[in-house]
Amino acid sequence: MANPKLGRIPSMRERVEDTLSAHRNELISLLSRYVAQGKGILQPHTLIDELDNIIGEEESRLKLSDGPFGEVLKSAQEAIVLPPFVAMSVRPRPGVWEYVRVNIHELSVEQLSVSEYLHFKEELVEEKIDGRLALELDFEPFNAHVPRPNRSSSIGNGVQFLNRHLSSNMFRNKDSLEPLLNFLRAHKHKGHALMLNDRIQSVSRLQSALAKAEDHISKLPPDTPYSDFEFVLQGLGFERGWGDTAQYVLEMIHLLLDILQAPDPSTLETFLGRVPMVFNVVILSPHGYFGQANVLGLPDTGGQVVYILDQVRALENEMLLRIKKQGLDITPRILIVTRLIPDSKGTTCNQRLERVSGTEHTHILRVPFRSEKGILRKWISRFDVWPYLETFAQDVGNEIVAELQGLPDFIIGNYSDGNLVASLLAYKMGVTQCTIAHALEKTKYPDSDIYWKKFDEKYHFSCQFTADLVAMNHADFIITSTYQEIAGTKNTVGQYESHSAFTLPGLYRVVHGIDVFDPKFNIVSPGADMCIYFPYSEKEKRLTALHGSIEEMLYNPEQNDVHVGTLSDRSKPIIFSMARLDRVKNMTGLVECYGKSTKLRELANLVLIAGYIDVNKSKDREEIAEIEKMHNLIKEYKLDGQFRWIGAQTNRARNGELYRYIADTKGVFVQPAFYEAFGLTVVEAMTCGLPTFATCHGGPAEIIEDGISGFHIDPYHPDQTAEILVDFFQQCKEDPSRWNKISDAGLKRIYERYTWNIYSERLLTLAGVYGFWKYVSKLERRETRRYLEMFYILKFRDLVKSVPLAAD
Repeated sequence: MANPKLGRIPSMRERVEDTLSAHRNELISLLSRYVAQGKGILQPHTLIDELDNIIGEEESRLKLSDGPFGEVLKSAQEAIVLPPFVAMSVRPRPGVWEYVRVNIHELSVEQLSVSEYLHFKEELVEEKIDGRLALELDFEPFNAHVPRPNRSSSIGNGVQFLNRHLSSNMFRNKDSLEPLLNFLRAHKHKGHALMLNDRIQSVSRLQSALAKAEDHISKLPPDTPYSDFEFVLQGLGFERGWGDTAQYVLEMIHLLLDILQAPDPSTLETFLGRVPMVFNVVILSPHGYFGQANVLGLPDTGGQVVYILDQVRALENEMLLRIKKQGLDITPRILIVTRLIPDSKGTTCNQRLERVSGTEHTHILRVPFRSEKGILRKWISRFDVWPYLETFAQDVGNEIVAELQGLPDFIIGNYSDGNLVASLLAYKMGVTQCTIAHALEKTKYPDSDIYWKKFDEKYHFSCQFTADLVAMNHADFIITSTYQEIAGTKNTVGQYESHSAFTLPGLYRVVHGIDVFDPKFNIVSPGADMCIYFPYSEKEKRLTALHGSIEEMLYNPEQNDVHVGTLSDRSKPIIFSMARLDRVKNMTGLVECYGKSTKLRELANLVLIAGYIDVNKSKDREEIAEIEKMHNLIKEYKLDGQFRWIGAQTNRARNGELYRYIADTKGVFVQPAFYEAFGLTVVEAMTCGLPTFATCHGGPAEIIEDGISGFHIDPYHPDQTAEILVDFFQQCKEDPSRWNKISDAGLKRIYERYTWNIYSERLLTLAGVYGFWKYVSKLERRETRRYLEMFYILKFRDLVKSVPLAAD
């Protein structure tokens, strides 16, 4: 029998053409149904649903759905209908896109370029598009020389790919070892050489000196301090930075000898992770109320603040550990730079400098927003900060240099505003930059690009999407908490991926915004602070002194602006949730889901911690609407006796003990958001041993293994969510070990993947590898950065002028 031939995969255009030949009537019927809906955008579920309504035999329908066109439909992310045309944006796998358009009058099919598809899409909002060229952003030519993987499964593993590429180059071309030597010779701290001195001028001299050093040190006891043989090593050409003991220095020498002789990715990463590079770190987070107490629950102030405070504690510990092991006497500094708010609502947000508790060398540095009108005194929404950021960046640059007595080694941006400021600073200072988005707003608000004008007065997305493009293309590397943040799932588009191609009609169209295959992307997941969040079973650590105030919070019958609703039956387990009160977090959706399920109400009580209870206390537009909705739901479903709503709580120690108190009732934690980029409360709850039910849209779907270490729920199907919860509570009634099994599996998952120790070690290693990559490849991305500079000056500055300055 002849061997089957390997054929190329047909394009989307070819699949549609094949279907037109084989199932002409069925396909015309389907496309006609799309066109009959009129001009607009059709979402994936509509495209699939209409398949069931087409005319013809069941057998023909099945052939259509199971054939080539069925694959096109299942991969389609949207269809643009402009009669008689239907154009589809098709995503066969994460990060890969094709565009096809059908004219149902002429039965013709054409493949479209990104630019052609976006131009066609713009006709939805612009009746007459003249012949003038639109401004198109295309970053692809600048990155053509950057090596990148091509498998979707490799997305988010940028550093592994980079190490393979670098070590392979070194193995094939010994001349590429020269930049490694220069890189080591370039290391200095405050004018003092580290690693190598001028005695070593060539790779051969380095190898010879390493062999002599190895011979000398191998004869010493492993714990011999560096100072005992420092003079000998200095004579050979080595300076401090190799290690604090003979054993550690010997390990470093062996690693470098291996790289020089037969480099491999693992050895290269380990070595670069140990090279002393990062002593001063600056972390940008301008918006909201950034403080250590009494801020959580205030507008724009939630998980990001907790993330950064936990991050810096772990980061400082890891830096101190590394500096000690490197044999250096250097004091690290970490500055969290945020906005100083004079009218600070009883918080410390009006203090310029504040040490972070639990650290020795980490401070919050606050710099005010200012304009021609002077210093802005009050809080403003994260959507309104854009006019202040360029001046803020200039002021921050001066404050950082004064505080550190020099430049930082590493800058980390957070969210859109912090990442833009980080880009401006890194560009000016020539420093390695890391971007952390936390949440890109574009995916939260469907069609917020094509219909940007509808959103702009309220949200100023034209500024935000532009800032995001600048930051993600300027950064040396990007870290995300999950794969989904970058490239979504088989059926959903990732946050970063949504920036690969889009249009803001009348402003510009992005034909290649960001490539999710770029090796700058890395998944580094955070954890929870294990001093605060630890298992309910660790009885000796439990904060039992707080149980009185927790019981008061849960069961005090008084109704006020701190808590409303009562729990009549204290023997029932508690369904618990805690989040900001906004539309996306969907706390009111959870209440409605609970209110509608008689069975669930019989089995468990519901307790929420969210926002303000008194609508008059909120100034946030979305929160006000959600507060009003919550009060209406309590009345509509007569929830008193089974439901308790508690205002936002800022005492983290008590919140940690509250998770454990809920666990004592054999309760559960529910995270019902429509979309959650990561899900810090999910990690907190699981770290306390609380079985967790969380949204399947976003990060929690990766944190939880469904049915093993927790459960996935779909907020768009609340009836199913209620059923999943009812099933669990009934199973636990019949078999109490079921609750323990899920609790234990959740803890196991956390210890394997989601701790701050793992995070901080990984982040500093990445800083080392990308610092080296930037140096040896001369990848200053000069062309990209000049392009970005032009885009920033000519487009972003104009957009910012449309955002009104706040009035105090």
